[in-house]
Amino acid sequence: MDMKPTAHTHLKFKICISGAAETSHCSEKTLELTKELGKEVAEHKCVLVTGATTGAPYWAAIGAKEADGFVIGISPAATETEHVEKYDLPLDYHDLIIYTGFGYSGRNLLLTRSADAIILTCGRIGTLNEFTDAFEDNKPIGILEDTGGVADEIRGIVEVAHRGSGKIVYDSDPKALVEKVIALVRKEKVMEI
Repeated sequence: MDMKPTAHTHLKFKICISGAAETSHCSEKTLELTKELGKEVAEHKCVLVTGATTGAPYWAAIGAKEADGFVIGISPAATETEHVEKYDLPLDYHDLIIYTGFGYSGRNLLLTRSADAIILTCGRIGTLNEFTDAFEDNKPIGILEDTGGVADEIRGIVEVAHRGSGKIVYDSDPKALVEKVIALVRKEKVMEI
């Protein structure tokens, strides 16, 4: 059997949007910009992947669904009941939620490995964890600048970490950032689609 790569135009890129579940420290424009990110992911015919949580990822899911996109959530909970009752997380604006039972740190690794690329918006320690997971896996990463929190610290973190620049692109415009991230993802594919 010939196993040469063939064009796989049926496969959609999976873009994870990572950001703070609690957003009081984020800039005033963060949620609207993150909603725009979700919309851009959908309009570029990609699948949005989130941590199935509140805050910035939730707003990304709203934006994607308003643009008729497909949204997958990766939950830290083992069941839907635990997702809602123990973790107090939403069910709406997602087409599919995968219940991992791995808690937050395990979920974060599965979340980043399930996606072709990660985009960070205003975040906290969980967002930083998702960034370092993606960076260590040499994934394409986008940083939505001027949103506050961890996202605005990534340039400095990368500089002081002395591990190279990674595959990171930066922009304060959601559309431009999504396009830059998709360009990086295309370079990672077996066959150009």
